[in-house]
Amino acid sequence: MTMDSPEFLFAVSALGGYLLGSIPFGLVLTRLAGLGDIRDVGSGNIGATNVLRTGNKPLAFATLICDSGKGGAAVYLTSVLLGYFEMSLVAGVMAVVGHNFPVWLKFKGGKGVATTLGTLLVAVFPVGLGACLTWLVTAVVFRYSSLAAIMGLAVTPLYAWHFLPEPANVPATFATIIVAMLVIYRHKTNISRLMSGDEPKIGQKKEDQKKEESI
Repeated sequence: MTMDSPEFLFAVSALGGYLLGSIPFGLVLTRLAGLGDIRDVGSGNIGATNVLRTGNKPLAFATLICDSGKGGAAVYLTSVLLGYFEMSLVAGVMAVVGHNFPVWLKFKGGKGVATTLGTLLVAVFPVGLGACLTWLVTAVVFRYSSLAAIMGLAVTPLYAWHFLPEPANVPATFATIIVAMLVIYRHKTNISRLMSGDEPKIGQKKEDQKKEESI
């Protein structure tokens, strides 16, 4: 296997994307801010929504930017260094996998919404923009953050297939199917609560701070 072989490029893209995506910014930032271990707060998740439960809004926003940024960075760096669109998609998908299952935290990470959106906005901007708009409309109409995340990502394969030019639409559609399925799977408890009517709405006070967030 040579350094310019497809197998080598795939391995480098996948490993680099995974390692970048696995950086637990929520945990790092809360510790640097002197707020302790974010895994001991609220749901124990490392994402921006749980960081918000510390009461530090700027820190939660910084976590959101960093989590989305690492997905975009994985795509951008791979595209610049290797020059292949398909490999940049591999890096982006693996960044989402890394956020969900970080090796540093015994494979217990976040749900990957922010990282997925960051990946899509850099890799396939029209698809990422469509996902964000779908999230926004769903959140405004139904007021469920988890439902908005699920719907926003569930439609991305359709956006990729119809709005991207050939032949880029084929690998992009495949990549969006993977990340959408992963994020939806990570929301399985939210889906159960949505079906039972127990999912808290956006802005609603929750008595049980152990309930999981959607990002």
